[in-house]
Amino acid sequence: MGYLTTHVLDTANGCPGVGIPVVVRRLEAGQATTLAQTQTNDDGRCDRPLIEDDAFTAGQYEIVFDVGAYFADRRESLDSPAFIDEVVIRFGVAHADQHYHVPLLVSPYGYSTYRGS
Repeated sequence: MGYLTTHVLDTANGCPGVGIPVVVRRLEAGQATTLAQTQTNDDGRCDRPLIEDDAFTAGQYEIVFDVGAYFADRRESLDSPAFIDEVVIRFGVAHADQHYHVPLLVSPYGYSTYRGS
């Protein structure tokens, strides 16, 4: 069975994004259903897959990362409100039997993502 994982790298400081709240939602017919809520560990990863086994099906998903709080806690965002508060990554899963890894590389003023391995 397939599964979904993520990790966060703080590119401004060259370190893992530690303690960042992460929410995963499935998007269907205009509705967003929360499937998981967790936070990143000391390695910027989540301790277990965000979704796995029968809960991981083909469809549209989003991962929401609360990076505004992370950078505010580090006292690195000089703007109030923060320039980037929540990063929302929407993506499709076509093959639910595969591993989908969605990393986030983030700084207080920019971010990027890709389908990792």
